[in-house]
Amino acid sequence: MGKTSQKSAKYMINAKIEIAGIVEKSDVVGAIFGQTEGLLGDQLDLRELKEKGKIGRMNLDLKQTDGSTEASLELPSSLDATETALLAASLETIEKIGPSNADLTVNSIEDLRVSKRDYIVKRSKQLLQDIERETPDKKKLMNEIKQEVRKEELTDYHSFVAGPDVEWDDNIVIVEGKADVVNLLEKGVKNALAIGGTSVPSQIERIAEEKDLTAFLDGDRGGDLILRELKEKAEPEYVARAPEGKEVEELSKREVHSALRDREPVKYTEEPEVEQQISEEDVKAFSEKISELTGTRAVNTLDEDGEVVEKRPVSAVSELEKKCYAVIMDGTIDEAAVSKAEQLDAEYLVGKDRNETASSSEVILMTKEEL
Repeated sequence: MGKTSQKSAKYMINAKIEIAGIVEKSDVVGAIFGQTEGLLGDQLDLRELKEKGKIGRMNLDLKQTDGSTEASLELPSSLDATETALLAASLETIEKIGPSNADLTVNSIEDLRVSKRDYIVKRSKQLLQDIERETPDKKKLMNEIKQEVRKEELTDYHSFVAGPDVEWDDNIVIVEGKADVVNLLEKGVKNALAIGGTSVPSQIERIAEEKDLTAFLDGDRGGDLILRELKEKAEPEYVARAPEGKEVEELSKREVHSALRDREPVKYTEEPEVEQQISEEDVKAFSEKISELTGTRAVNTLDEDGEVVEKRPVSAVSELEKKCYAVIMDGTIDEAAVSKAEQLDAEYLVGKDRNETASSSEVILMTKEEL
């Protein structure tokens, strides 16, 4: 199936919808596809165009006030100008959404290529300036030399990549990867050691017996998972975190030293677990659904009545969009699946089996064997 993104589209249809009632996004999308079906023939049918990648995903923003709904619509198109205009005009024939009367008005058709032309002009000026900078900056060259020298100072400590001071320093900084050690070394921190990935190796226990540890981790969910494993295997004394959304390897010198200065003692109080209260009715429904999915490599989301809300391949679990009551998947429950279930406000995530590192304080996780 083809897909059109805003980056590859030629035009963007911008429209406003006024609805005399409360509706959801699914109601709006269903009305648009349903009421324009066959209106302009098969060649300009919205479903056909979406399948062929001629139009992209609708972007809808709904605001509900005083019993009515107002929506803004963006629809990317890679059709030519005439076809796009016809398609936009057909949208204005929408008269009803759900049980409510509706009025759709196309505000504009934006030519996205204009912004691309502006970018080309701006970028060409930058490239021209780069060409004219023929004389190398002495200070920059010296910094590059210093950085290369520091990279050569990397050592091996109990099979881990580490800075030169790790062997004799009683306090070491635990980071995720080699790139983190290199960046800290460039910023003057020479006692960092890389565990080599998001899975904490058991050899770290030996080092924890000899050294006091500070975990310095990325500001994302991966950092949370590594800290959880480190607490089980190495019991670090302190934790420092990169700013939210940033990685240790990309931090500036100021950010590195600020994070280490503001490190905090690691808390070892147990996190509250989701209370496993599941009705016999839900157990029966989930058991039936997971049995139906076995061998399909699919994921379904359910509402509270057990009706299917969305269907996707397990490999496309990240594309699920609609809020749901439960996520049922013929696959392994991992961190990505947990994160998506939390985003969908699901109460349950049921899978064929489960990774040891997958956990949640918001969603009840269950495997086929547990049902």
